[in-house]
Amino acid sequence: MRTLRWYLFAPVCALIAAALPLLAAAQAPAIGIVVMHGKGGSPAGLVRELAEGLQGKGLHVANIEMPWSRKRDYDKNVAAAEQEVDAALASLRSAGAKKVFVAGHSQGAVFAIHYATKHPIDGLVVIAPGGNVGTSFYQQQVGSAVDRARDMVKSGKGDERGEFDEFEGGKGTTTVRTTAAVYFSWFDPDGAMNQMKSSRALPASLPVLHVAPTSDYPALLRAKHEMFSALPDHPLKKLYEPSANHRTAPTAALAEIVRWSAEVAAR
Repeated sequence: MRTLRWYLFAPVCALIAAALPLLAAAQAPAIGIVVMHGKGGSPAGLVRELAEGLQGKGLHVANIEMPWSRKRDYDKNVAAAEQEVDAALASLRSAGAKKVFVAGHSQGAVFAIHYATKHPIDGLVVIAPGGNVGTSFYQQQVGSAVDRARDMVKSGKGDERGEFDEFEGGKGTTTVRTTAAVYFSWFDPDGAMNQMKSSRALPASLPVLHVAPTSDYPALLRAKHEMFSALPDHPLKKLYEPSANHRTAPTAALAEIVRWSAEVAAR
């Protein structure tokens, strides 16, 4: 009789066991994530597959074009860029996201770090961060333009448009056409895009996933451990090193971002 009872209940137990993962998934907080491209990029560029992949995994995604895109050419200052991310996060929350993350690639990663020092989010993803204006090397490339923009702002000419220098490792020095005030907000060596300064200012409660591809640019590989060490020592802080280069890092990080963000959201 006991054996009969077991056989009667076995199918029910099997159904319950199969349903548990689905029940857990249904109870997990909905995740929203803002994705930001790198310097001169766009939502349709190197981060497109990442954004589409995240959406395909059930995340709410806002893949937004930032002021440093090729099309916009620094048309807004840092404060305005923060407001754009604010609006994207608000839209994700309106869509049902209960836990919100910000992710950036290359220059987008450096800005994401700055953003997270001033605005509450549940997790931060930095993918191959690059474009740290606070280094002496970077200022050697653009320093004269930064000094000129600073002087224009101090003399009340911050709203005047001009041509200023920008630098990218793979392209060298290029030209930015914007106002002195907008330019200085992005390239001030002590400002928002000083990556080490921002990293050290992040709240201790913030978990960070640092994606550092194994075939990144040599300068970024040399700085990788210093960058990671500057991030807050949260229990879920992680250095992920996919077999990828600077350009392919966003796509290569997809699975780990999905896994890590779910772990953070479940806490």
